[in-house]
Amino acid sequence: MKILISGASIAGPALAFWLRQAGFAVTVVEKAPELRAGGYPIDVRGTALDAVRRMGILPRLQERHISTRRLTFLDADGREVASVDPNVVIGGVDGEDLEVRRGDLIHELYDLVRDDADFRFGDTVETLAQHDDGVDVIFRSGRQETYDLVIGADGLHSHTRGLTFGDEAQFHHYLGYSFAGFTLPNDFGLSREGVIWTTPGKGGALYAVLDSEVVHGFLVFARPEPPIEAFRNPEAQRDLVARTFAGAGWEIPGMVRAMGEAGDLFFDVVSQIHLPRWSAGRVALVGDAAYAPSFLTGQGTSLALVGAYVLGHALATIPDHEQAFAAYESRLRDFVERNQAMVGEGQATLFPATAEALEERNAGLRQLSSAPRRAPRPEHTALTLPDFPVRAR
Repeated sequence: MKILISGASIAGPALAFWLRQAGFAVTVVEKAPELRAGGYPIDVRGTALDAVRRMGILPRLQERHISTRRLTFLDADGREVASVDPNVVIGGVDGEDLEVRRGDLIHELYDLVRDDADFRFGDTVETLAQHDDGVDVIFRSGRQETYDLVIGADGLHSHTRGLTFGDEAQFHHYLGYSFAGFTLPNDFGLSREGVIWTTPGKGGALYAVLDSEVVHGFLVFARPEPPIEAFRNPEAQRDLVARTFAGAGWEIPGMVRAMGEAGDLFFDVVSQIHLPRWSAGRVALVGDAAYAPSFLTGQGTSLALVGAYVLGHALATIPDHEQAFAAYESRLRDFVERNQAMVGEGQATLFPATAEALEERNAGLRQLSSAPRRAPRPEHTALTLPDFPVRAR
């Protein structure tokens, strides 16, 4: 069976690994010209730790664990509200959960399967046409091929989802926030820590990974409607953020200037994807393309890794693809919905939208113990993975 995966970030290579374990011929197409390196830190927790353990990469990821020491919260004037262990805020388990650079995880996944799957960079799916015997695919490069199945692992704004299910607006659940992410020089003396400044409806964060000479900057703001007009216009994005944060204190003016000069600006909205089903015929979705939980949950990477395992297991154990897709969704949906429910519209714990919510958050932070949480959040471990079949070689 020939399977095409669109997207080579996290869900795509992870799924490619499990499909190769099952003996399928796998092609992965990625619109970026090369594997994406760098990026902000991401978390691997709960059931996802079991997934990477079964892949054999847990020890290497543990070696790359960042181990952020503290998060310091500041008020509008830059005064400290509280300094806490990050695990207390995110519900992590010290000594078990992993925080790694996004690029490190992507490279580990890619190295697992690079010699077993056909990776094609700098290209993307243009059209899909399903029929009884497969899916005819035309790529942007002009290449035309037929696959037995196509899997969309191409993120929040999935083109595969659009081709199969229609306009994104039907499934896009906006949570009331937009954000800009970028890197800037670490002129703040930060090491293995994050600093979060907040005022009602606005927030800025500086995050230092290890002892790097650069820090990750984030500017987050509440907005009743998504800024659709800025999505494909970097200059409009910069202008919107600059206007929103005009007159803000602390380090915000310098961050806005750095954003204006950054070559790695990433602008998006805080949203979830809610689909009534994750497959149609011979096409299925995995990861953010199917069920993005939003970065406010911190569970996007974990859901991608777990989803790739469950989908791979279903296709490896159920010959009929429609039954396999149904089994994948049946096993995974409750886990996804529990994690999506960790945050609701206007309920951003780190960046409250109102003065009342901000004061409530600050009062809660002041009461938090510096000791890490001893047990994981139940949402993180709400699924037990089935054993993957061993293929005779």
